[in-house]
Amino acid sequence: MTLATFLIQCLNSLQYGLLLFLVASGLTLIFGIMGVINLAHGSFYMIGAYMAFALAPLVATVGGGFFATLVVGVVLAVALGYVLEWAFFSFLYEREHLQQVLMTYGLILVFEEVRSLLLGDEVHGVQAPAWLSGSLALDDTMTYPVYRLFISVVCLALAGGMYLVFSRTRLGMMIRAGSTNREMVQSLGIDIQFLYRVVFAAGVAIAVLAGMVAAPVSSVYPGMGNTVLIVCFVVVVIGGIGSIRGALVAALIIGVVDTFGKVLLPQAAGVLVYVLMALILLWKPDGLFRAG
Repeated sequence: MTLATFLIQCLNSLQYGLLLFLVASGLTLIFGIMGVINLAHGSFYMIGAYMAFALAPLVATVGGGFFATLVVGVVLAVALGYVLEWAFFSFLYEREHLQQVLMTYGLILVFEEVRSLLLGDEVHGVQAPAWLSGSLALDDTMTYPVYRLFISVVCLALAGGMYLVFSRTRLGMMIRAGSTNREMVQSLGIDIQFLYRVVFAAGVAIAVLAGMVAAPVSSVYPGMGNTVLIVCFVVVVIGGIGSIRGALVAALIIGVVDTFGKVLLPQAAGVLVYVLMALILLWKPDGLFRAG
């Protein structure tokens, strides 16, 4: 393996790991803080990718560009998350996990059917903006796409933003308190139902944004959310349920293992991530970090 090839794989690991973190952070918010097993979270990633495909031409007709499309998509995602929490998830907090699994699995089927009716079952490509479509030269023969670096920058910026919100703001303090002792937070006069609604809407928006920024490199196809959902649950379990920091560390580790595994051990690449999860859980059954 040449130095340029090694560098490319390192950049691919970073980009894939950060993108996984972006999706898994929304999942760990909902799963770890609200106590809901949300199998439909991967569908939000899929919805984001299809939004990138469907909204870009519409936004372009009114003079909007790439960032305008992202803003419109995130606003729609927040509204979707708020409505879903009000209509469905607010009834699940005191229910058994089996009921949560059944209801969220039903949402997967609904989202897939709506997607099929509105946009069909074809595979679609999404064009990266022209100013991000170039490549950086790593040596005389190898280059790296600028758009992949852009994905990493977006994910790092959001990771920093989430850290600041959770560790330095009153909202973050209330969310952490609500995940630890819901009844005590309510007794202090805080509307825990509204707080959970905000958390859920934020989790949906993060997953949708991840799907939108990933669409130009992954294409858009039916069922794409199911694959990423499985890996994101692995991230949440390895990192520690409810831990944003754990999700980041676990996603970066999985990015390295998966990317280099496909290069060095292609025959076993499909199971390396799950072997890693088993080994870590044998060492630390609660994951690498505690919630927070």
